[in-house]
Amino acid sequence: MAELFDVELFTDGACSGNPGPGGWGYVLRVQGVESEGSGGESPTTNNRMELLGAIEGLRTLQNPSRVRLVSDSQYLVKGLNEWIDGWKKSGWRRKAGPVMNVELWQELDRLRARHRITAQWVRGHVGHAENERCDRLAVAVINRAR
Repeated sequence: MAELFDVELFTDGACSGNPGPGGWGYVLRVQGVESEGSGGESPTTNNRMELLGAIEGLRTLQNPSRVRLVSDSQYLVKGLNEWIDGWKKSGWRRKAGPVMNVELWQELDRLRARHRITAQWVRGHVGHAENERCDRLAVAVINRAR
């Protein structure tokens, strides 16, 4: 197996109203080089935007990587660290019914097969530089859509 790159991926999602216009942003750091991306959709939800920020950041990686994914979304972090394997085993269902945003979770599962992803939660809006940067990227998309 080829050597894995160490990657840091910071992500955030935002939504004006829920549902409403939304945006996502990411900052990717690979071997000391940073890149960023953003996008959005409308109408959408904050959870969809959180997931898409992670998905779009992971999609930019050309080589299998060891990824430290940092997000202020407990939905994303717990989903990757605790829930996704159980959802997959149960046919993408929860006790309360189908998994919400299932197509996005399935895409994250496909990306997880390519990369070693460790998800880490950070508190949002408390001065974490990369999280604040991702939030600005996501909110800028919403503001442009108005």
